[in-house]
Amino acid sequence: MGIVEAWVREKPIRTFLARLAQRRGAAAAAFLASATATAAIDGDGGGEESIPQLSTIANSVVSRCSRILALSTENLRQSFEAHFPHNCNEPNTYARELLEYCCHKALHEVTTRPDYLADKNLRRLMFDMMLAWETPGSEDASVENGSIVRDSLEIEDVDEGSIFYANSTRLAVQVDDKKTVGLNAFAQIAPSCPIIADLVTVHNLFDALTSSSGGRLHFLVYDKYLRSLDRELRSVKGIMQSPLASSFHLDAGECILAIDGDKPINPVLQHIGISAWPGRLVLTTHALYFQSIRVGYGDNIVKYDLAMDSNQVIKRDLTGPLGVRLFDKAVMTEPIYFDFPELGGPSRRDYWLAITREVLQVNRFIRKFNLGDVQRAEALSKAILGILRYSAVKEAFHIAPSHFKTTLTFSLAEKLPKGDMVLEALYNNYFQLLDSSLSHLATDSAVDKMSENHSVPFSLYALSRMGFLLLKRKYETEKEIIFCAVCFGVTKSLEAALKESICYSERIESARATVDQVKVEGIDANLALMQELLFPFIQVGKIVYSLSQWKDPLKSFLFLAFMLYVIQRGLASYIVPFVFLTFAVVMLWHKYIGDGKLLEVLEVKPPPSKSAVEQILTLQEAISKLEDSLQAVNIALLKFRSVLFASVPKATEVVATVLIAAATFLVFVPSRHLLLMVALELYTREMPLRKHNTEKFRRRIREWWARIPAAPVQMIRPNETKKKR
Repeated sequence: MGIVEAWVREKPIRTFLARLAQRRGAAAAAFLASATATAAIDGDGGGEESIPQLSTIANSVVSRCSRILALSTENLRQSFEAHFPHNCNEPNTYARELLEYCCHKALHEVTTRPDYLADKNLRRLMFDMMLAWETPGSEDASVENGSIVRDSLEIEDVDEGSIFYANSTRLAVQVDDKKTVGLNAFAQIAPSCPIIADLVTVHNLFDALTSSSGGRLHFLVYDKYLRSLDRELRSVKGIMQSPLASSFHLDAGECILAIDGDKPINPVLQHIGISAWPGRLVLTTHALYFQSIRVGYGDNIVKYDLAMDSNQVIKRDLTGPLGVRLFDKAVMTEPIYFDFPELGGPSRRDYWLAITREVLQVNRFIRKFNLGDVQRAEALSKAILGILRYSAVKEAFHIAPSHFKTTLTFSLAEKLPKGDMVLEALYNNYFQLLDSSLSHLATDSAVDKMSENHSVPFSLYALSRMGFLLLKRKYETEKEIIFCAVCFGVTKSLEAALKESICYSERIESARATVDQVKVEGIDANLALMQELLFPFIQVGKIVYSLSQWKDPLKSFLFLAFMLYVIQRGLASYIVPFVFLTFAVVMLWHKYIGDGKLLEVLEVKPPPSKSAVEQILTLQEAISKLEDSLQAVNIALLKFRSVLFASVPKATEVVATVLIAAATFLVFVPSRHLLLMVALELYTREMPLRKHNTEKFRRRIREWWARIPAAPVQMIRPNETKKKR
């Protein structure tokens, strides 16, 4: 084996692939050059006349769309020009918009079949639609004919190592001679089938599918994703039709999304206090169900509602035996912990955390906008399809996008900056389309008029065709399917809100990268960094303190005179605005007159390193100081309690008299004079003339405070009864 591998390293596979790509590319070019004859053989053309404005591959796609719709290509073209006459006057966009019109109408027709994801020919057609979208016009034909060879050679140059170490996705791209598609083509065609992609998360889905192929989507990856998505749909549908679903007594329209803990090798543990019980965890569109398995207790099912509890918090947490926080593999829903033990990382926990939060977010969306039955079913349908896509990507490619890259619709809207605007646009989209459904969308002509918007069939319609009934009564579902079948589009406000949110999220990601770079570890290091950042303010504080100590009487007297002048003239109220104005001037100076200089790196001298023992001793000392401070505060509060309730009558009388005098003083003396007196008192304490009296006064206060006893305290611990089972 080693000899073969060494030979492959010396004779890279790229040479063989290049020759293979050249031969197959030449054959493909000949195939495209004789598109009419080939279409007649393969059934792609069907004898239809090609449209001059379209490229070869676009004509092939339109021809297949016309057969799906049982119309001729000329009738399709006339229908497009009749309903969108203003688009015919734009020769630069005519070909692409005609292609989009045909593709959306054909996809709407074929997706009425419940098993269309299992049809490989349809999956190939959808990918060809994306290819045609990138080169729709006849002027792109020459580029298209030669692009296969060039694309194969360019992609083949990406990875030239041994076949034993080559990336599987890149190797597939090298061997296969089909072209790849980009983000724009995927974002325009894929959301036409709401099961495959959603407009809110289509960019993140494309990034997940192309994470190992350089930002270009290959048919093998796309086909693998659709097959995985089909398996997830069949799995969820099988669970809903199994006896297990009836044992949980689900509400009408409630759908099971995920089950875990049904296999002994992958248990789910429920932690309550120090006890832990294994069981089966089930997530639905409304709640979490845990079916515990206890010897002698039977199968006890507990429901944790996610649809009604607006204050529910779901987060990752630590668990362990007997309540010890050791392993980061749990999900916390107050006050219950669900533990997902596994040998590897917390992938199971992260998956359940993501999909449970999605269910929580969609139910918050429903409550926030008070959605009706149909709107509520549509929102839940979007969440269900998002979870299925998330599961399909995880199972097929072993990746789980998170944060700004998640493929879960409502979780992404909640995490994105200005995500509330995205949710408001989604709500407006639901309300506008559903409000005008029965009165304006009863004919096919209305369907074509609605196609002016971005063509996206409703998720509720798609799931209903798959056999999922989310409305309470079947006739309601059938009535709304008629409406959903003719409803297309997402408002432009949603697209604008998405673009703005994505732009802000990119800025946040770049800023977060800088934050991760400047984080330092250790308390001493962070204190050193803080001192360096606050150096100007620390120096100002030191200067003021030194002046208040009257070490240089002349400077201290001049500063006192300046301070009294500011207070007497009523300028003290302008100090804070002056500080703000100073900061603003400095910022604008650096922006407009700083010549665009980069921010200089802040140099900080790190403190001397300490051993582990020294760090433990330092931490112990800090904890002891904190404990002493807390004790001092509690003692002061207890002494004040004694004075307040006249435990020491004489001290209470003195404090009450002082408080009455202070209140009278505050009422009758102007605030400017009060400020002058406070400034004089605080600043002249260390003055040579007053220093002796100040020390004497402090001594008397300390002695008086020491004579006041603390109020009594008794710690009462509740009796803890341990039940042995």
